[in-house]
Order: sequence, then structure tokens, then C-alpha cells
Amino acid sequence: MATHLAAVNHSKGQPFVVRPRPTPKPGPGELLIAVKSVALNPADHIMSDTGLFVSVYPTVIGFDMAGLVLEVGEGVPTSAADSASAIFFQPGLTRVAAYGAFFWRSSNPDYGPFQEQCLVPWQHAVPLPEGISWSHAATLPVSVQVPLSAWDALGIPRLGESPKKHEGNKEALLIWGASSSVGTMGVQAAKLLRDDTGSAFAAVYATAGSANRDYVRSLGADRVFDYKDPNVVDAITAAAREDGLAIRHCFLAIGDITSCQAVLKASLAQDKEVGTAKIASAPVIPADLDTVDGVETMFLMPSAVEEERLEQFRYWLGTWLRTNLEKGTVRPSPDPTVVGKGLEAINAGLDRLRQGVSCTKLVVEIAE
Repeated sequence: MATHLAAVNHSKGQPFVVRPRPTPKPGPGELLIAVKSVALNPADHIMSDTGLFVSVYPTVIGFDMAGLVLEVGEGVPTSAADSASAIFFQPGLTRVAAYGAFFWRSSNPDYGPFQEQCLVPWQHAVPLPEGISWSHAATLPVSVQVPLSAWDALGIPRLGESPKKHEGNKEALLIWGASSSVGTMGVQAAKLLRDDTGSAFAAVYATAGSANRDYVRSLGADRVFDYKDPNVVDAITAAAREDGLAIRHCFLAIGDITSCQAVLKASLAQDKEVGTAKIASAPVIPADLDTVDGVETMFLMPSAVEEERLEQFRYWLGTWLRTNLEKGTVRPSPDPTVVGKGLEAINAGLDRLRQGVSCTKLVVEIAE
């Protein structure tokens, strides 16, 4: 039986142990990927430390990866002729970025990216254009999935699907925590919404630390506010008033949800036509969070229904990301920091992530 190396999680709170495990064969609709790089996310060390989302041990976890398609299962499109969306995968040739599916496979270790070979549904993968490195590609899946799922949760029409041309744009879309990985991609995605024909959005507002404000502007934010400013809520609401805009949609990438509530509450008081305001939160919403009249909060997760989730990922990665990478309208952001080579580097990488990082994505290179 063929084997490969994996960074195995034997129990919560314990470091990963690198050991061999059997190499699986892809089932219907699946790819077997030779993992070249993985990107580290806060959810990774939370799962490792607390067992969140882990239903059985030992297991292999992770979300973000880039690699080479080795084998395909039955029903996977392998040429343009059998693909309705121009997405297809050729064993030994197709380079992909992919989003791990172990969470939806009951913690089955075959589906965790922290190993040399990993299974993934083909809808969770996107073929890569020429010129993008493994490490840059590994930063993409989660950073794209989270803000695009925010737009869906907030009820924002997808690109090109706005029902009508708005007579004068009236809204600013707020990205809180815009120098995080999902925040930087959120700014890029919000810029595309702002520029979309028929969009209700006239501006992208963002918060970031002072050291990262110029970078966030370079990604497409019209105004960037220092989240450390004790008067940041007043500064945002004053800017919206000056611009003649309402704020009723907020994507919380990272940071203080109560500050987001305060901004939306002020916008509601300022403009009685705003109606219900909404916050889509990447961090788990605190159980003791106070409610604010007229402000709805929602935690972001892909659908628990298999068919719906696969369709979501096929759009988020296979349509939106592929199209915008090819057009050059989005780029991997922020730049990766390679923290080591080989599976043994994952423990040290997660230790560094626990200490906190800003405006970078930590990456471990698994293979050349």
C-alpha cells in the first residue's frame, strides 16, 4: 500500500506528529492533490488547541493549500468538453489552489491539507494561471471564501447580477480588520462590487492599523480609518455624512464587533431610510453580545448542505477567483511569509501565528 507523510493531530492541545499514513484513492467527484504549500489560519491553531470542529482523533487538519493534481475520481471534468464552466483537471498537469474539506468529512484525515497528499472535492479547487507561486496560491482559498460568503449572507448581489441600475449610489461598504488576510481580499472584492454596473455601493470604507493604511488603500479602499483611534466610530460616521452615504453592510474580518454595531447604529440614526443593517462576522460571535435594534449579526460558514456548499465553492473559487486572477483584477494578498519547509515546520508556524501577525499570511512549504 502506498503511503505518504502527514502532520497528525492525536488530541487537542498536543503538537502535530509527522508520521506515514496510507495514501487514499479519490472517490467520485474528488481530486488527489500532491500538496506543495499550506497557509496557516487562526482556525488551525484554535482547532489544535481546543478541538473545535474536530469530531474524531487522530486526524489531519488545515484549510488552505496549493498543489498538483495527481489523480481524479469518477465524474471530475478532465477536459473543456465535459465541463460546463470551463473548469477541468488533468492529472500530472493541473496546478491548483484548494480549500480543505475535512470539516465536512467528519474529520476524516484523508481530507486535511497538513500532509503530502490530500483529497478534496473538485469544486473546492481552482486551476491556477501561469506565474503564481505555490506559496502565493496557498493564501487564496480561505481569503476568498470568507468575504464572498459574507456578500452572500448579507444579501449583496453577485457581480453582474444587480437587478437594476441604481440612480445615484447611496452606500459605503465597511470592511473592519482590512489588513488581515480575509480583510485584504475583502477590500479587493468590495472594490469590484463598487465598480460593478448597477451596484448600490459608491465607496469602500476600511479599518486598519496606521502602518498598513497605504497598503489597504492600494487594494481599493476609498477611506481607511485607524481602528486603534478611540474616536474611530465617530470618524467613520462623520466621513459617511460628508460623503452623503449610508452604511448598512459591514464585513468583520477581525476585530471588535461592538464597534461595527456602533457604526451601523449611528448610520441608522442618521438615515431613517437605511432599514435593517447587517454585520457578517468571520470571528465567532460572542454568546453574550448585546443586541442592537435594527442591526443583525451573522457568523459566516459555508452551507452544511452538501449540494449547496459545492455550488458555493464552485462559484467562489471556480468562477469568481479564476476569472479575476486571469483578468488581473485581484491578486493574492497580503504577501506570504514562509515560516519553514516540510511538515515539521507546521508546529512552529502555528506558534508564531498564536503570537499574532499583521498584513501577512504564514505559509509552510511542504514540497518543491
